[in-house]
Amino acid sequence: MLNQTIPGQSPALLTLVDLLDWRAQEAPDGLAYRFLPDGTPDSAVTITYRELQQRARAIAHLLGELHCHGERVLLLYPAGLDYIAAFLGCLYGGAVAVPAYPPRPNRSLDRLQAMIQDAEAKIALTDQGTLEKLEKRLSESPILKSLYWLSTDGLATDLAHHWQPPAIKPDTLALLQYTSGSTALPKGVMISHDNLMHNSELIRGCFCNVPESRGVSWLPPYHDMGLVGGILQPLYVGAETTLMPPVSFLQRPMRWLEAISHYRASTSGGPNFAYDLCLRKATPEQVQALDLSCWTLAFTGAEPIHQSTLDRFTATFANSGFQAKAFYPCYGMAETTLIITGKVEEDLPQSLPVKAADLQFNQVTVVAPEAVSAAGTVPGNGDFSPDSSDHDATIRHIVGCGKPAVPNQVVIVDPETELPCLEDCIGEIWVRWSRSVAQGYWQREEATAYSFQARLAHTDEGPFLRTGDLGFFHGGELYVTGRLKDLIIIRGRNHYPQDIEATVEQAHPALRKGCGAAFAMTYAEAEHLVVVQELERTALRNANAEEVFTAIRRAVAEHHELQVGAIGLLKTNAMPKTSSGKIQRHLCRSGFLDGQLSLVHSWQAESAVAEETTAAESELEYSGSNTHTEPTRAGGFPHGQTLTLERPATRVKTTPQADTLATPKAIEQWMVNWLSASLKVPVQSLDVHKPFA
Repeated sequence: MLNQTIPGQSPALLTLVDLLDWRAQEAPDGLAYRFLPDGTPDSAVTITYRELQQRARAIAHLLGELHCHGERVLLLYPAGLDYIAAFLGCLYGGAVAVPAYPPRPNRSLDRLQAMIQDAEAKIALTDQGTLEKLEKRLSESPILKSLYWLSTDGLATDLAHHWQPPAIKPDTLALLQYTSGSTALPKGVMISHDNLMHNSELIRGCFCNVPESRGVSWLPPYHDMGLVGGILQPLYVGAETTLMPPVSFLQRPMRWLEAISHYRASTSGGPNFAYDLCLRKATPEQVQALDLSCWTLAFTGAEPIHQSTLDRFTATFANSGFQAKAFYPCYGMAETTLIITGKVEEDLPQSLPVKAADLQFNQVTVVAPEAVSAAGTVPGNGDFSPDSSDHDATIRHIVGCGKPAVPNQVVIVDPETELPCLEDCIGEIWVRWSRSVAQGYWQREEATAYSFQARLAHTDEGPFLRTGDLGFFHGGELYVTGRLKDLIIIRGRNHYPQDIEATVEQAHPALRKGCGAAFAMTYAEAEHLVVVQELERTALRNANAEEVFTAIRRAVAEHHELQVGAIGLLKTNAMPKTSSGKIQRHLCRSGFLDGQLSLVHSWQAESAVAEETTAAESELEYSGSNTHTEPTRAGGFPHGQTLTLERPATRVKTTPQADTLATPKAIEQWMVNWLSASLKVPVQSLDVHKPFA
């Protein structure tokens, strides 16, 4: 068991309430948090440890008056100091915090209502501005209207003197961290004080954080990375940190890097897309104005990490003082409070080149360095070469996520046999129990038993947490390859949706980056690939849909040897996402099935063939003795239809003078039409001057 002793502190600090009380006693005027409402230093507001303690105790007193000890309390704040005070106020009151994101105008309340019902929350804390906006929507939702609403931004801190400490122990439930719901309905992960304290110590050890460290975070505070990593870690270490709203970063990504430069931050990070967004938005003048030499730990996680992004970011900001060794790839999840694995300090991030084709069979074949430059690479965790035609030699660069923060905590397990896998063999990532592993899912006994109480076959060793993620170990380092439930299995081969999505978004300039979903649907007793992708706003009116469809089909065929069964092009910002920005493939799939997506253009194989049948018949001669009938039903697609396709005979219609000898043009036309019918794509989409794929 890890010795829960913070450097220079008493080992009696067992809860977050103990921690903040100790900070307020030892450094009452010390800076707890700096917040930049508009993302710039000019707007900065601050709060000290003593002020934070007083505000938390005042909120706790009100919760005590409402008999909220042990009750779930909804937190509905924008990012800011009010949210932090309310979160800690719940802990001081012995209540269970339920962080959520204030619903945006004209957006569905379904997820928020589901959280409220699942948590059985009766009290909601918010600020006055949010409450005024919500009042207009309360009539839409009896569930929201039934809550007792309390705004805390104008609360008198004198109430803190009336606070009475409740009975709080290390195993007392601190919050319900609702999962993002990217692959399933969100579930409330039960996180205790001890979970938070233990994982905070793991993060401190992995990041080598000290009181002299400085942090900057724009991450959403209602998710594990933003809350545990961005807010609680600085409080645990006693380090200065600067926060800004996520929207300030998204509106102008360079605000993040400018804050790091201005406040001389040593620790900051985010998902891969954040670094990519900075690359796309930075101007040479902005880059030149930065000094990032202070930034010694740039963590990245929460989504696939692309080696190409790390390389380009390093190259772009090298003259600003950024060094590649600062990158810190890591892996974690809400069910383990946060961190599970992380890069070894001072090492460069490890990137492993492997054969992409072998990954589809859950095999890892490491490619020798001298062979990497000779082969193409597929998107996903690396760049790709459009000219690469040797599928077996196609390389995928997988970025390592480091070693377990708790030694021997992570095991790779075959999800079918539940036996451990050997090194370089892909399986499900299982995490052995530790004090960071959560107590389970709120009121989900069956799901808790399945996910949190797994045991290895034959030995009965456990319990383990099933993560639902796929990966493998190589050289003692964890490499994550995808999600178990999101796998697309077609003709016995595994395809990772994020790889296909990365291919699709690069296929045409009209397609919006990071806003696509790939999934499989079953019809005619077979699995078929479906791609749904947002259009850039500038392309909504003038995009040539057939040109885009053709580009997508060609790119997927070239790089994944897959035929696309259907394509949907969405309006900008119409892709179903979690509040943290993750694609919700399951919602996208269900929305595609029931016709609820905001499709601008759509294509599917059956209807495309039906439209081309007349044209094809005028060019092909059908022979009754050589015709093969293949019934195809479109039960898996919206607006599908049942139709019978006839494969043409191999004899080509010719002129009477050349009945036994086809002309090159006739052969070409027969081949195009045969491909159109066989592949279920329009005739005009097949260009004889392009590669066969």
